[in-house]
Parts: sequence; structure tokens; C-alpha cells
Amino acid sequence: MERDTRGSICGIGSDLVSVSRIRQAVVKFGGRFLTRVFTGRERRYCAARRDPYPCYAARFAAKEAVLKALGTGLTAGCSWQDVEVIPGRQGAPRVELYGRAALLARERGIKKFLITLSHDGSYAVAFAVALGD
Repeated sequence: MERDTRGSICGIGSDLVSVSRIRQAVVKFGGRFLTRVFTGRERRYCAARRDPYPCYAARFAAKEAVLKALGTGLTAGCSWQDVEVIPGRQGAPRVELYGRAALLARERGIKKFLITLSHDGSYAVAFAVALGD
């Protein structure tokens, strides 16, 4: 099934994250890091993996990519919890926005995000495209 990609491009973003950087943060800060950065659904999804760190790293990269496509990064009052990356019905990742990120997306005419994630060995990467009317 083809995804509906109609709409104008309002922004693009990408990010590359070292899996070991995320692993080190989890080891050093434990649950504090995980609950500050990832939503409950994201934590449950990644924790169910044999090796959760590439999953966490890909979602970390995705959050950065989405915030870059939104045009803010972690400024303008956005938080890590404002961007959630979860599997859609077909398994492909999809983005849900909350709080300040959702408000900014509405103000900027962004209706949805297209996102892709990948991880291999030491790195995870994500690309995001913000689509509007």
C-alpha cells in the first residue's frame, strides 16, 4: 500500500547518533535518561528488543530529525517527550507530536511527518520530512 505523500514540504531534518553514546547514557543515568527522552510507548517498544540500544538510538535520531524539520531543534520550548516515534499499522515508523511541538507544527501549517530510521552496527540515522497543505 502506497502512503499518501501529497502536500508541500515545510521542512527536512536528519540526524546521526552513535549507539554507544546512547548505551553510555543509559548505563550512567539509567531510568532518568530513558524517562526524560523517551515516552512510555517508545521505552516498551525498544525494551522488547534483544538489544534495545540501536532502537533507542534510532528514536533519538528521529526526534532530532523531526525537531530540525520543525525548524526548532530543542529550542522554542520543545522537549524530547513532545516527539514520539512509534510503529504504524504496517510497522513503518510514524510520528506523534505533543505539547509545544504540536502547537508549533499547527502554527507552521505542518500536517504530518514522513520519517525513516536505520541502524547498523555503531550508528543510527533518521530522516524526517515535514509536510503541509
